[in-house]
Amino acid sequence: MKKINIILLVGVISLFSCKKTGFLDPTNTGLSEEEVFSDSLRTMQFLGRAYEDIAFAFLPTRWDAGNTNGATDDTEFINENVARRPVIIYSGTYNAASFPFDGMWNMPWQNIRRASLLMQKLPETPLAPATKSRVTGEARFLRAYYYAYLLVNFGGVPLIGDRVFGKDDVVNLPRNSFQECVDYIVSELDAAAALVPPTTGPGAYDDTNWGRVTRGACMGLKSRVLLYAASPLFNAGISSYETLKTDEAGKLVSGYTDKSASSVQQRWQRAADAALAVMNSGYYELHTNNTTAPGYGFYDVFLKRVNREYIFFQNRPLNRDFEGMFNPPSRGGSRVYWPSQNLVDCFPMKNGKGILEAGSTYDPQNPYANRDPRFGYTIIYNGSFYYLASAGVKREVFTYQGASQDGFPSTKSGYYLRKMCDDNVANNSNFQTQRGWPLLRYAEIILNYAEAINEASSGPAAPEAAYAALRQLRNRAGIDVGDGNYGLKSGMTQVEMRAVVRNERRIELSFEGDHRWNDICRWGIAEAVNNGYNQIMRIVRVTAAPLVYQYNREPSTRLHRFRPEMYLFPIKQSEINKMPAMVQNPGW
Repeated sequence: MKKINIILLVGVISLFSCKKTGFLDPTNTGLSEEEVFSDSLRTMQFLGRAYEDIAFAFLPTRWDAGNTNGATDDTEFINENVARRPVIIYSGTYNAASFPFDGMWNMPWQNIRRASLLMQKLPETPLAPATKSRVTGEARFLRAYYYAYLLVNFGGVPLIGDRVFGKDDVVNLPRNSFQECVDYIVSELDAAAALVPPTTGPGAYDDTNWGRVTRGACMGLKSRVLLYAASPLFNAGISSYETLKTDEAGKLVSGYTDKSASSVQQRWQRAADAALAVMNSGYYELHTNNTTAPGYGFYDVFLKRVNREYIFFQNRPLNRDFEGMFNPPSRGGSRVYWPSQNLVDCFPMKNGKGILEAGSTYDPQNPYANRDPRFGYTIIYNGSFYYLASAGVKREVFTYQGASQDGFPSTKSGYYLRKMCDDNVANNSNFQTQRGWPLLRYAEIILNYAEAINEASSGPAAPEAAYAALRQLRNRAGIDVGDGNYGLKSGMTQVEMRAVVRNERRIELSFEGDHRWNDICRWGIAEAVNNGYNQIMRIVRVTAAPLVYQYNREPSTRLHRFRPEMYLFPIKQSEINKMPAMVQNPGW
């Protein structure tokens, strides 16, 4: 087993920006810049501090025990208090003046400043020349990583390059255009890739540096950024959103100005090329194991610190991270949020066919039988087996109405979350598991490629390359059908393939960070799928011997509201007041 990089695991000394406060400036720690950067260890700890926040958007409990996942059509958030921030998002009760998510804006800027300050001071540090070069690459990647987060959530932002502002500087910067930000992030990732080690092979990191930025991480993030940039939201595909763009500044920051069909197609092709470069690099592969059980690799990959599928990740010590967040009450979990019936319906059958598709064999009176194996590895449903500490073995989890501890309404959707959990580890057990948090994994790259190459196609038929990409994922998933297409319909049109790719992405990446929120926004479908009430499943036990259940689909009690301006978050008005050269996002 590879050793864990101590810089990424131990509570890193918070050597922030050292005796400065203000715009883009972190907290004062009492150490001077000279004290930090004249010492090799402190310099590396400063870099470690910029790594420390990489999983902030992945953490399921970052806001009042929730994140954007709790505001989508995939989940029911545990709390209905109108002051809870996930509730504020899904109910749409925020505006620029009251925007309660300061960390979405401030935290990336703090780390952008950390990275720039580090690069500014590197020449005077006592680090060896080769280490300085590598650290520069790591810092450039991390800076681009935090810029990418800002871009996805807010559109174009001020690009400050290598400048580091101090407390006495007067800063009033306009926002750069969306296109300028995309180009800058991509150029920074290309530059970083030339400075950091390859992911595998000669020159790769040794075990003690496992978890640092690699060339593959730079390539992978570039794939994500270019895919997002090519998406409908930023390319005049959302008519309701377009009406909110009242001035040229708004158009510049919220999408491309050149929205011609040929330009959009070129952006999709560029995104496909970036994903293909990762696929052709030989650095990564899907973690596949259909021998232990169908689709077991999809389950097992999240319980391995070291695997060939993780591209960028945050290592963790032995833990019960997700078991604590997601387990049902009988297993000691806090059940941060529950999967919705909307998401459950997305999982096909074991033969790869959708539940409403001809030949699917779906039985609404036995709805969890013969499903895509990823279903059982993602969802705890009525009758699922999971480790029970008091018994010392796996026992059923019952979610039917009135069932002891775990039944409705302990679950408000009829389900609990199993994704990324070790079903041999309950939160109230003494066991722990090894894991890293997957911030970017190879499965996403395959999905990026399938989506981009399909959209880049000029014909009405879905390209074979999109089929080939999806076959990889469905093979790993344990789809059991001998048609060579793993249940995929032959001869799909581009529109049909688009729906399939989006559904595969929803299944494969569920509950991993902000994927679902980002996807429904960039595709421009949030108004359609995140307005109204999610569906839940209320199960009633009719008889105990034999066990007979009645399955009742119902609307949730939580009303979701999504308005056109919500496709991008507003910049908090207090920030606009500080820098009036910045324009607000459309509609806010």
